[in-house]
Amino acid sequence: MHLTQTPLSGNETVLIGVCVGVVVVLSATWELVAHFMTMAHEGMHGLAGSLTGGRVTGIWLKDNAEGLTKVSSGGFLFYFAGYLGPSAFGLGAARLIQFGHIIAVLWLCMLMLGLLLLRIKWSFGIVTVPLAGFLIFLVLKHTSQTDQILASYVITWFLLLSGVRIVVQHGANAGDASILRDRTNLPRLIWSALWLAGTLAAVVIGARWMLHPAVHPLSR
Repeated sequence: MHLTQTPLSGNETVLIGVCVGVVVVLSATWELVAHFMTMAHEGMHGLAGSLTGGRVTGIWLKDNAEGLTKVSSGGFLFYFAGYLGPSAFGLGAARLIQFGHIIAVLWLCMLMLGLLLLRIKWSFGIVTVPLAGFLIFLVLKHTSQTDQILASYVITWFLLLSGVRIVVQHGANAGDASILRDRTNLPRLIWSALWLAGTLAAVVIGARWMLHPAVHPLSR
């Protein structure tokens, strides 16, 4: 693998984004891919809990694409960060793409899934997390560099767009919004609005990074 790869053209980037957007919006396909969004959501809860001095005691991923993360001491950031998780990881992936480190997106996904698996308790996640890692491994092992670049773009767009989808879907009824209301006395709608603003901003910024790479894109 080369250290950097040439980004796709703007038209290809937009086309991939539109296709991924259709998958995220349609209920039938969303039910199949929502599990991957949940991995990012709960993974961010775990990361935020660790960064604020807590110890992750377990992560559960359910077969209905819901999840639960427990830490020894969960502060404000722990509860707030989850709904920004997919968007934050998507922004990181978009930044790597902008600077030509495109296939690194796949390797980092493998690393993050491995760390997530270490904290998964007996739940549906015992199946879905290794499966996600195995699929990425197959892409890295048995496909061409062009296919690997395509897969990196797909994952990046999925993370960015699924972050918006889940915030809109749960709205002010999100469990984390209820906990934050109880802790801060601010209405649940405020937290939902903040998450929506953050995830939409991530889509705009991430798309801009992918459409304006620091290295010259392929022209096809």
